[in-house]
Amino acid sequence: MQLFENKSHLNTWTVDKAKEGDRRSQKAIYDALADKMYAICLRYMGDRQTAEDVLQDGFVTLFSKLDTYTGDGSFEGWARKIFVNTALMSLRKNDVLKESDDVDSARAVTSEAPSAIQNIGYKELGRMIAELPAGFRTVFNMYVVEGYSHQEIAEALGISVVTSRSQLLRARAILQSKIKEREKKK
Repeated sequence: MQLFENKSHLNTWTVDKAKEGDRRSQKAIYDALADKMYAICLRYMGDRQTAEDVLQDGFVTLFSKLDTYTGDGSFEGWARKIFVNTALMSLRKNDVLKESDDVDSARAVTSEAPSAIQNIGYKELGRMIAELPAGFRTVFNMYVVEGYSHQEIAEALGISVVTSRSQLLRARAILQSKIKEREKKK
């Protein structure tokens, strides 16, 4: 029996067999998701070694909670939440937001939209995001990439909504500055 419906989606049979402890199906799930979930971990953690650790922790969590997947929604979407939460737990352990600013200190930050972003490749933008301080990077990823609201970010990270907004403003300002700097070098 084929383990995949297509390259990007695991079929129900594979997930059901993995729930029963079938090692081949578990490996198929790992093989199908590892690269995508590693990209998520790297985006949140900012360095390869820590991202690899979070990836491993995420798969341990995924396989230990596999029986809670009900089949509602995509399996990949369900798995994605596990990896995002695993990354957030790791960041919380390291208290990455201990030096957070509130919105008042972020008001001085310019918010003009950089037109130069159209000239930047995905990988270069990803590198710039990875270079953000951990707190800024975390809120930026949660808000811009994952689509969380500021209220959800605040609850997930144990910060105020105001701090979440501030971190996003600061992250955007830093990215805008890096983009402008890159354009000047051209």
